[in-house]
Amino acid sequence: MSPDEAAAPATPPAPAAKPQNRIGLVQDAYKGLESTLCNGCGHDAITASLVRTLWEMDVEPHRVAKMSGIGCSSKTTAYFLNGAWGFNAVHGRMPSVATGALLANRTLLPVGVSGDGDTASIGMGQFVHLIRRNVPIVYVIENNGVYGLTKGQFSATADRGSKSKWGVVNEMEPIDCCGLAIELGCGFVARSFAADKKQLESVLKAALAYRGTAVVDVVSPCVTFNNHPGSTKSYDWGREHEKHIHEVGFVPHWQQVEVDVPDGESRSIEMPDGSRIVLRKVDRDFDPTVAMEAVRLLRESRGRGEFLTGIFHLRTGQPTFDQQLGLVEEPLATLPEARVRPPRAVLEAVMHSLK
Repeated sequence: MSPDEAAAPATPPAPAAKPQNRIGLVQDAYKGLESTLCNGCGHDAITASLVRTLWEMDVEPHRVAKMSGIGCSSKTTAYFLNGAWGFNAVHGRMPSVATGALLANRTLLPVGVSGDGDTASIGMGQFVHLIRRNVPIVYVIENNGVYGLTKGQFSATADRGSKSKWGVVNEMEPIDCCGLAIELGCGFVARSFAADKKQLESVLKAALAYRGTAVVDVVSPCVTFNNHPGSTKSYDWGREHEKHIHEVGFVPHWQQVEVDVPDGESRSIEMPDGSRIVLRKVDRDFDPTVAMEAVRLLRESRGRGEFLTGIFHLRTGQPTFDQQLGLVEEPLATLPEARVRPPRAVLEAVMHSLK
């Protein structure tokens, strides 16, 4: 080797190819804009879980309709899936916009991201009717118990007895979005914790596979206004008090039914598409397919001050809103004018019938 060859820098190795999912996309294809939220915000952890989940579930980005309202939570739809459709509605009105989008194009996969204020206060009426109609949407509630954009006032989900950043104690009873959703007949109701990545991503996968309204309430600490001693929506409180009602495993329809829990201690629930949700009992024996058992569990745990996470209720086979309306198979948004505009003779006959 000559002195010149010895002095030449070594050629750096080529970077390893990034893994691709079943439709040939790398995980970066599911990302969005850089977050403008506070460093450490629980909402960013949820966004990261959504990115990984959508990638691992091989969801085509252009098939997703991202919906949101107003609030810190509703900003997060900008932080994932740049290649998806999106609509940022006014405060509390995301459900009606999502319903309209779905009816116009039933091939879309609506993913709604809302907050505790956007859902449990100004948007409560729309939330109720979204569930009542069983609109097929993954409805994620990023629940931090405060209004982060307006300096940290208690929201309607703040637990009674919890303290604000300034030491004020909340004396009002909280609205439990999960309990309410079950009472209204929602077929998929779950709660998770933003810092519990493994469980959250399993729950999100199951929600994406569900056909109907899937409510996922995620306790998401606000590091600026609600992450202090006395807060029941803080990281420390969540880690100390979180109790899994079961371990959640999800097996997509294209994989063999294998999961890391013993068969004798688990329950497998098959989804319409062939996917399976596997629930392994931890310390409570209850049947998530029976709504009243889930309601009882939530009420008892609230009285003990527990923070339960997992899938509380799961029921398949309910007709969705678009099925109830008997819509044509082809999306309305793609029908040509000739098929949606009645000919003159038909219009004249309709007018004549109204005389």
